[in-house]
Amino acid sequence: MLREFRKPQRLMGNAFEITVVDDNENKAYQHMEAAVSEIQRIEKLLTTFNENSHTSQINHYAGIQPIKVDREVFDLIERSLRISRITDGYFDISYGGIDKSFWNFDREMKKLPDPQHIKNHLKLVNYKNILLNPEEQTVFLKEKGMRIGFGGIGKGYAAEMAKRLLQKRGVQSGIVNASGDLTTWGMQSNGKPWTVGIADPDHAKQPFSYMNITDMAVATSGNYEKFVIIDGRKYSHTINPKTGMPVSGIKSVTIFCPNAEIADAMATPVGIMGIKAALDMVNQIHQLECIIIDDDNTVYSSQNINLQ
Repeated sequence: MLREFRKPQRLMGNAFEITVVDDNENKAYQHMEAAVSEIQRIEKLLTTFNENSHTSQINHYAGIQPIKVDREVFDLIERSLRISRITDGYFDISYGGIDKSFWNFDREMKKLPDPQHIKNHLKLVNYKNILLNPEEQTVFLKEKGMRIGFGGIGKGYAAEMAKRLLQKRGVQSGIVNASGDLTTWGMQSNGKPWTVGIADPDHAKQPFSYMNITDMAVATSGNYEKFVIIDGRKYSHTINPKTGMPVSGIKSVTIFCPNAEIADAMATPVGIMGIKAALDMVNQIHQLECIIIDDDNTVYSSQNINLQ
């Protein structure tokens, strides 16, 4: 009899949960262990906490020399740059580290960062200064002090790769949930589609809507969980890479896309670029949909969304 087996695990600094549908408990847990190993492999590849990782090496030699990297890292950077071009730079992996320098949403910030400081650092944020050489398979950051980071795409990439690994192993249905950014395939053990709740910014435990999905990824970018209040004004943890300042006006963005990597990468820029521009962009991209909730709780959705 088909059953759902779940394995929660902390990975990439986030709470992951892997679900597989199988009729054999031992096999199910072997599949889930393989998925965990795949996510750990990707974490090692992309982390900036290990100075020997390719990401750290690229950052270390910024402005000095190109670094030869694994094909996998090269391809991920290439796809990231494509998303930067599509989103007009509102998604930018060269944003690595700036928010950590100026904005700390895990402790009490009492005053705003110095605007001049932010301005100086913003000179280092420009995806066009990430130079790729496909023949040599090298990555070069043009300016000294530039940094890249995969915070905006890494979780989605890991979820997508774990899903593909499980599918290769013959797992017919499941979910890889990367701390709320999740990807689904197949059906529940009862033969029905998976049901996901769309987060309600004002009621963490109570979704405002549900959607039935299969073979679909969902990513949410919310400003309601991490923020600081300075001089009575709320500053969210989502930073606009063009200004270095937090975004205001949007409570949450939910993206739907068959590919978890793209869903994850699109969630932040859609919340930054302004509602009209975001909807115009999403409506032009095949198989991409979004729901945006603003600070007044007005709900906006792209053309093909059917809320229940």
